[in-house]
Amino acid sequence: EGNEPGDSAKITYSELLHKVCQFANVLRSQGVKKGDRISMYMPMILELVVAMLACARIGAVHSIVFAGFSADSLCERILDCGCSLLVT
Repeated sequence: EGNEPGDSAKITYSELLHKVCQFANVLRSQGVKKGDRISMYMPMILELVVAMLACARIGAVHSIVFAGFSADSLCERILDCGCSLLVT
């Protein structure tokens, strides 16, 4: 379910698993490994869930900063957690 009343999507577990594995491979290709910290600056969309699950799959720690935050707030959160990658 999206933020708007009419926004919704359906996805099967198999489709979700495929997307999560694909994104986990992208993260690995960027040098992300177990224990690394990743920040995510995204609205409430399916890709946010995929990114969160991909981080969990490879053992990376994720920090979500919702898209409504300002650039300064995002910067503070990135510096506080010492993240190595920002997903937007």
